[in-house]
Amino acid sequence: MSPILVRPVREQLEHDRVIRLLQAKYKRKFEVAINPGNEQTTPVSNGPSPWYPDLVLQSAERGRKLLGVVEVETAESVNNLEAMSQWAALSKQRAPFHLYVPTTSIDTARRLCTDLAIPVAELWAYQTIGDQIRFTLVQRTQGPEPQPRPGAAEPVARPAAPSAERPSAPARPAATTRPAAAARPAAAARPATPRASAGARARPARRATAATTRRKPAVKAKAVPRRGAAAKSSGRKSASGSRAQKRR
Repeated sequence: MSPILVRPVREQLEHDRVIRLLQAKYKRKFEVAINPGNEQTTPVSNGPSPWYPDLVLQSAERGRKLLGVVEVETAESVNNLEAMSQWAALSKQRAPFHLYVPTTSIDTARRLCTDLAIPVAELWAYQTIGDQIRFTLVQRTQGPEPQPRPGAAEPVARPAAPSAERPSAPARPAATTRPAAAARPAAAARPATPRASAGARARPARRATAATTRRKPAVKAKAVPRRGAAAKSSGRKSASGSRAQKRR
């Protein structure tokens, strides 16, 4: 509890309940020490007087290095006086500062942190619904950078060694476009297909064969009269011979 604030009993019970729920939440990653109510068990110091935040997050190592501080506020404790005294002091620690406020006090907490330049690593809102308390992350920023120890020499920035600049390669000329290929002459008309020519040639052959078949009876017909003429001539010869014999 803040030394400059006295909460009502109902708000103090809700405040301590939220602290124990957060202890179970952060216990998975850190060693958690709590300061509920009027208890002052684990302090953090960043000046002449120590402060007792609601939760102190430490490492599991032997040295118990401070890794974060958590402060839980109620509707009555979100005010300018509390922010100037406690929030500002806890945010100066070498560890992230987490702030939990009721859902109805989000805007007020943001305004106070902005006006007083208080760096908050995580701003959470909690709300009571029946018997349960729900937490909602409102804002997350980068924590404060660790400050060097007093008396430590500050690192001197060395100038970068000048690098030898290589001559840039001459730019290649743009690729010339090749002239379009001359249009090929149209293909000459191909002769008729061999089937058509063969058919055209086959027709005269058929006619020739028909003509030869027709000529054969004509040849026979001519031969017959020749044979008859020969018979007639032979008959004439025989008749003339018989007549000659009779005359004799």
